[in-house]
Amino acid sequence: MSPTILHYFLDKKQKLSANVALTFKVGTQWSSWTWGEFFHETEKLAAALNSLGINKSDKVAIISNTRPEWAVADLAILGLGAITIPIYPSNTAEEIEYILNDSETKLVILEDAAQYEKWNSIKAKCPIVANVLLISDLIKNTKAQGEYQTWPAIMKLGKERLNTTPDFYVQACQCRTLAEDATIPYTSGTTGVPKGVLLTHLQIASEVQDVFRELGMTSDDLTLTFLPYSHVLGRVEYWGSIYVGYAMAFAENIDKIRDNLKEIRPTVLVAVPRIFEKIYNGVISQSEISATKKTIFRWALRIGTEVSRLKRKNQTIPISLFAQYMVAQKLVFSKLQNGLGGRIRFAISGGAPLSAQIAEFFHAAGILVLEGYGLTETTAAITLNRPHDFDFGTVGKPLADVKIKFANDGEILIKSEKVMKEYYKNSTATNEVMLDGWFATGDIGDLTERGFLRITDRKKDLIKTAGGKYIAPQKLENLLKLNKYISNVLVHGDQRKYIVTLVTLNADEVKRFASQNSISYSSFKELSKNQNVQKVIRDAIAEVNSQLANYETIKNFEILADDFTIESGELTPSLKVKRKLCDKKYKSILDGLYGVES
Repeated sequence: MSPTILHYFLDKKQKLSANVALTFKVGTQWSSWTWGEFFHETEKLAAALNSLGINKSDKVAIISNTRPEWAVADLAILGLGAITIPIYPSNTAEEIEYILNDSETKLVILEDAAQYEKWNSIKAKCPIVANVLLISDLIKNTKAQGEYQTWPAIMKLGKERLNTTPDFYVQACQCRTLAEDATIPYTSGTTGVPKGVLLTHLQIASEVQDVFRELGMTSDDLTLTFLPYSHVLGRVEYWGSIYVGYAMAFAENIDKIRDNLKEIRPTVLVAVPRIFEKIYNGVISQSEISATKKTIFRWALRIGTEVSRLKRKNQTIPISLFAQYMVAQKLVFSKLQNGLGGRIRFAISGGAPLSAQIAEFFHAAGILVLEGYGLTETTAAITLNRPHDFDFGTVGKPLADVKIKFANDGEILIKSEKVMKEYYKNSTATNEVMLDGWFATGDIGDLTERGFLRITDRKKDLIKTAGGKYIAPQKLENLLKLNKYISNVLVHGDQRKYIVTLVTLNADEVKRFASQNSISYSSFKELSKNQNVQKVIRDAIAEVNSQLANYETIKNFEILADDFTIESGELTPSLKVKRKLCDKKYKSILDGLYGVES
């Protein structure tokens, strides 16, 4: 019988029992679980969930930020043959209500009081949910305390169950097969109600085997994990640890990543492009503090870029250039490397397009960022740049069993074991994307001469101007986000005469600019309207326009005082702009850029 992710978990418990599996902060100190301890926590929860009536094919939802208990819960659910329903903690109560009812969830695992409050507002509308488990018992309302199970109580229940049936979880895991349903992540629903993507154990096993075989990770590796496990890329990072046996350290939160990187010193970093964009802009900003620093940085970058070019062509680096590169490393690049912990072998970028310029910059600085491509429907990556076979500006070559072809309009079609079983209870939507056994990705792309896949844009995002010209908005947005003063961008122009854009500002950099130029302001909104700030953004747009065909150029723009965020709804949890939502939310501003009154 072919192994599922649960069989790999059993293997790690057997062979790496004393090795560190998970590291996490308890108060101010880092603490760890060995693989043996990780397994024991999981089997206790599985036994407890079974005692509460969770059996094969039942649905259990997890609404929590990334933390060790998320992994424990997922493996406990999967071990029982039940199905995990991952829900983003940023989802609204209404979105959660829809997902719970559509998936027919029986038990909900909530992270904390904030998630409980959302649940409390919808529980009367979710009649199938029979039990609620709270990871962090912080609820002050004593009246509510009888309406949920606490984590300590549930683990005690599981321990008691194991006292009488100690092999319960082991035997349950051994029974799992690749054909069984495993999880139903829901798409973000930016173009309608969310769709449940039904993945089986076959998709999970195919993904982790192919991805981590190509990456060459080992049990000696360590990642700092912070991506949401509700997102398939974050989940594959943790499933990969089960397959390979590498350790994971859990970041305290997104704001503590910089500190945690230095404390944990990971060997591999898995992130979305926004993280690399912020690091890039931070380095550029620091290099411009003084004329001397700027000169040294530009020299180092020129040397690093030449070394990078030779490495990519597998050519010998001349001794004189190598000597200069060592100096550049010491003076400039070591600071960036140390900021990431000083031990990074390579980084992985996914979830959204990564600018080739940013990938080239990191490689010049001695850090290889490998971009991959996939969707929730393909269990994350179907193509990947490998540590010894990569091409910046592409998303790599197909993984082992992946076949690629292109529709007449350039849409990428995929055939692979990694493709979902179906959209849950939605045969109409399934039939729309499954074409004679090929999955239609919705992305436009082509293959390079060397066989690397290059993504042009999302098919549904392509802008067609009133003049009939097609424009890929992500290309323009990524070019603008290379500017240190710009945080997020929305390019707009479908069926319009020309292209316009909304820009949000990098507050720290703009405030620094204001201080350096003696600009006084009473609020950030006032600062965003300052003519000097406006000029900085206008110049950035002019620079991007100089690289574009005339029909692509941005003719007008507006600076928004508030950044796009997940909480305010403009960004997905993987930090991609929700284009249609923003078009609607900022319609009056966009109309104004065309001289139209809403």
